[in-house]
Amino acid sequence: MGMVVGGGFLAQFVEVFREGGTHRAADLARDLETTPELVEAMLEDLARRGYLKRVGGGCSPHCTGCALVGLCTAGAGGQVWTLADPRQ
Repeated sequence: MGMVVGGGFLAQFVEVFREGGTHRAADLARDLETTPELVEAMLEDLARRGYLKRVGGGCSPHCTGCALVGLCTAGAGGQVWTLADPRQ
């Protein structure tokens, strides 16, 4: 499942995920100079289409050994996002 994206904001938005890692909506909004509400809407839409998935969210604040410890949103009420595996 490849995502074809033209130029502009959507291309910039998707490129962030293609670069790897996981991302929080608040961080994306800041980095892309837009509102968290717009980012949330785009994340939800891309997840519905199968391009993104939520990760984390079920962690304890005491998970120091977790690979997502620096991105943990437990207690912050946020979600962490990453590209979905196209093989799924």
